[in-house]
Amino acid sequence: MMGLGMMLNMLFYIIVLGFAIYGFVLLIMKPFENKANNALAILKERFAQGEIDAEEFEERKRLLKD
Repeated sequence: MMGLGMMLNMLFYIIVLGFAIYGFVLLIMKPFENKANNALAILKERFAQGEIDAEEFEERKRLLKD
């Protein structure tokens, strides 16, 4: 039978492994998330400067979210 110390040690390693996997997923997903937000920021800036009208803005925003 396992002792309490051994069970706590296993739990600790499971938690550390979970944080490592979570960090790895965040590291992989961050560049993709930034590009989508950056594209939307550029779209908003172009709309604010009057380069595109409201209809074109809404259409492109919808395309970015898909």
